[in-house]
Amino acid sequence: MARIAGVDLPRRKRLDIGLTYIYGIGRATSARICDELNIDPAMRTDELTEGQVSSIRRHIEAHVSVEGDLRREIQMNIKRLMDLGCYRGLRHRRSLPVRGQRTHTNARTRKGPRRATVKKKK
Repeated sequence: MARIAGVDLPRRKRLDIGLTYIYGIGRATSARICDELNIDPAMRTDELTEGQVSSIRRHIEAHVSVEGDLRREIQMNIKRLMDLGCYRGLRHRRSLPVRGQRTHTNARTRKGPRRATVKKKK
């Protein structure tokens, strides 16, 4: 089993799909990595040699921000927006949609479950 950037790649997946299990690497980045290292993207992850795994590992460390570093960077960017008090920062602070979506209906993912309304007795 190949372990790259602290993530165990799944065994019987194609290499270009298996690399996407690493946070910060998508389909385009995984295809670019395979091209630059001259590795067949159709190769299965359990067919990789130790040399190929180490070359992928070195390439990712040198050229791509992944996993913990990327998560930390994103959180710092969000914290910076919140400290500035800009509109996007206020939306983050209030746990509301940041990118202009409507909130009258929908937005349940950000706002959480609906709160039950209390009806008064007459």
